[in-house]
Amino acid sequence: MTEPLHTVRLDLWLWAARFFKTRALAKQAIDTGKVEVGGQRAKPARAIRIGDALRVARGEERFEIAVTGLSETRGPASVAQTLYSETEASRAARLARLADVRAARAGYQAPEHKPDKRARKLIRALGDIDAL
Repeated sequence: MTEPLHTVRLDLWLWAARFFKTRALAKQAIDTGKVEVGGQRAKPARAIRIGDALRVARGEERFEIAVTGLSETRGPASVAQTLYSETEASRAARLARLADVRAARAGYQAPEHKPDKRARKLIRALGDIDAL
């Protein structure tokens, strides 16, 4: 029988909770200051406990979460979601940002075909104007 965990390394927990695909990506995010524990920058080997507050930045997404479970192994997504709880303010802000991105993308329509010779010439000319 295994005894329950009291602490887990931060990079290992972020990987197990499926915030990052690999531990190396989790370590890199921690080293570059994209993960805070209790409002302060942390190191990858920092021990986290149940109840710790984390702020995780992953691309354009920002998560403010509380640790509700500990795990050293990466399991299915349904199990990973039980390891943390996201604050309502964080969830609302994240969903609002996602809605803004979708609305901005709604007006864009990709061209039906590749540009012809004349259009490529115009595109190159526009690129030269921007370089000045």
